[in-house]
Amino acid sequence: MQLDISESTAPGERFSLTNAVDADVGANSIKTYYLSESKYFTIEIQTGSDGSKYVDLVINRNLDREEQAVHNLILTAADGGVPARSSTASIFLRVLDINDNAPYFNQPIYAINVTENSPIGTLVMKLNATDLDEGTNAEITYSYTLYTSEKTQEKFYLNSNTGEIKVKDVIDFEESHSFDIYIQARDQGSNSLSGDCKVMAFITDLNDNYPEVTITSFKSTVNEDVAIGTLIAVISISDRDSGDNGEVELTLNQQASLPFVLDKSSEDYFALLISEPLDRETIPRYDITFIVTDKGTPRLFDNETITLEILDVNDNAPVFPQSFYTIHVVENNIPGALMTSLSAFDPDLHENQYLVYFIMEKEIINTSMSMLFSINPENGNLYALKTFDFEREREFLFHIEARDSGLPPLSSNVTVHVIILDQNDNTPLIVSPWRAQGSVIEEVIPRSVDKGFLIVKVIAIDTDSLQNSRVTYQLLQTSDSTLFSLDQYNGEIRTTRMFSYRDPRHQRLVVVAKDNGDPALSATITIKISTVEHMVTPFSETTEVPLEFDLFTDLNLYLVIGLGSVSFLLLITILVIIVLKCQKPKPMKMPPAINMNLNSLNRNSVISRNSIISQRSSTIADSTLISSDAYWYSLFLAETRKGNVVVRQPIVPKGAGYFVSSIPRSTGPTETSDSRASTLQVCAPLRWRPGAVVLLYFFI
Repeated sequence: MQLDISESTAPGERFSLTNAVDADVGANSIKTYYLSESKYFTIEIQTGSDGSKYVDLVINRNLDREEQAVHNLILTAADGGVPARSSTASIFLRVLDINDNAPYFNQPIYAINVTENSPIGTLVMKLNATDLDEGTNAEITYSYTLYTSEKTQEKFYLNSNTGEIKVKDVIDFEESHSFDIYIQARDQGSNSLSGDCKVMAFITDLNDNYPEVTITSFKSTVNEDVAIGTLIAVISISDRDSGDNGEVELTLNQQASLPFVLDKSSEDYFALLISEPLDRETIPRYDITFIVTDKGTPRLFDNETITLEILDVNDNAPVFPQSFYTIHVVENNIPGALMTSLSAFDPDLHENQYLVYFIMEKEIINTSMSMLFSINPENGNLYALKTFDFEREREFLFHIEARDSGLPPLSSNVTVHVIILDQNDNTPLIVSPWRAQGSVIEEVIPRSVDKGFLIVKVIAIDTDSLQNSRVTYQLLQTSDSTLFSLDQYNGEIRTTRMFSYRDPRHQRLVVVAKDNGDPALSATITIKISTVEHMVTPFSETTEVPLEFDLFTDLNLYLVIGLGSVSFLLLITILVIIVLKCQKPKPMKMPPAINMNLNSLNRNSVISRNSIISQRSSTIADSTLISSDAYWYSLFLAETRKGNVVVRQPIVPKGAGYFVSSIPRSTGPTETSDSRASTLQVCAPLRWRPGAVVLLYFFI
């Protein structure tokens, strides 16, 4: 027999079973029923009016399909005969399910790790809820409860049938470190039951965020004279990652070459300070690059660049390329002509760079430099304001200053040396022999002169300088080229041979004096030479040569002063010598022996004087015609070398004295045992001859 009984059937409920059939009657018919042991079921036997037995299956306690879904019982029917007979029947009793069990999860809370940036569709986990019921009562669907936020539902997808949780959108650790997912499992019974669980999804950080640099309080411009330690900018750094991925470092790109330093003021905050003096002329701007790097794997970095402009201050004076300029200007220049351009350089900017040029005032012979030269204040072009003459002015030395327009203004100066160059603008002037303009020079010479006789010397001067003043002489015309020669350098005209009876008495020469300039300038002179048999020396009156240039120059003035000074010193020296010579010596007491020697010396001196005079007479007779002063000077030297006394005694008026000098030697007549040398001087009025004074003057 097969019975289906709902598990919700209450205890005491009866179920009729099929009765057993026995063909016997009476006591041999069915007497009773027996049921196999069961704690859920029992049987009750009912007796009909006809004495037949009926059996009912009675439930003793509540059935639980989830505990035992099928019950197998054995029902035995026994008769009352002897021996008793019985028969059995199997009862297959199936407990029918009701929705009496709610779905449940293995644990109320699940904790899982989800890597950020996981691809969409990645399986996070699969939930498996259990329902002990069966059939539709055990069919479970999964869903989010009201406690699950919308943001969580946007990030994760839940399969309602299978309970799989998958990634639905990009998961960013920096947005949320974890998610709480509340899941409900509900069966499909008529009176559906449900179970809940909580899934805690923790996001594992990846190094997927680059570190960031934020710059505040930035000064984009600073003056180049800013003080060291000045704040330029405040820099903050951050990284949205965590752990090592979020630890960052800040550095300056090429910091060794930058005049800046980073000062860490607090956690993740730095101050950019000036560490070295700035110079706009060297580096006018700085591109400062900050590099921030994290410590994750792989390491990520980012950079940020700022530009710092350096503002100019007037800290540089103008500079000339040269400290000294030498300018050559050819004389006879055109007034207002450009001489040169003096350009200074100022590395500053704007008004600090604008230069003004001017000539520093200086007077030369009561003439200001600004009257001779002019400079363009804007570009430094230097002009000459007058025509220069090399023969009057040779050079100029002055200073030019360049000043900028900064505050305060800075300046520098340069020395300018203007040298006037000579131009061959002066014709040679023949000064000897002098003649009036256009006249002919006449020279008279004896006809008997020898070869090489100097007829005349032509002298020409040229006020130019160097090659322009170098004069050479040439014979432009001559009556007889074999008779005369001209030295091209000194201008001497000499005879090259003696005159013959065939040579005419009058000769005509034209001499040209030419300088060495380019083009060369020249002057000519015509000389008429007349020859005579007997030459009479005529009295020639000195003719003053008028020169067209100033003879009284500074050099002549210095020579006159020097000559006067020497003459004055010479006169003073002569007067002093005369005074010293004429001064009488003080009388001295001498021993008798010395007096005797002195008397002997006087006698010897007289004797020597007489002998010298006699010698002089013979010497004069034998000598040629010479100067009296030269003669006495040579005689004095000759006699003093012999150790004799020399006395010059010209014919003098009565009463005049003379000078005696004795220079004794070892063999001289005045040698004694007490004294080997003595000198006797007798002071007398001196008579100086004009010739000796002139010779002494020129000697000095």
